[in-house]
Amino acid sequence: MERTTFSLPNGLLRRLRLMAAERDTSMATVVREALEEKVATHRPVPRSLGVGASRHRNTARRTGDEPIEPRPWR
Repeated sequence: MERTTFSLPNGLLRRLRLMAAERDTSMATVVREALEEKVATHRPVPRSLGVGASRHRNTARRTGDEPIEPRPWR
């Protein structure tokens, strides 16, 4: 196991100390458990997302509803 240093806001550190004391465990254990939970639920975003993003979530449905407008050839 490796040691790591984190910088935490005072309020978060205070709550972490209280939680560890209530559970009668170390702050490191509480942090490890929280990180394990976060990492277990993380799903990476596919790299292909965002290419040509129109910010519309209903593009396929909207395409079927819109009339076809031919482009001028000149």
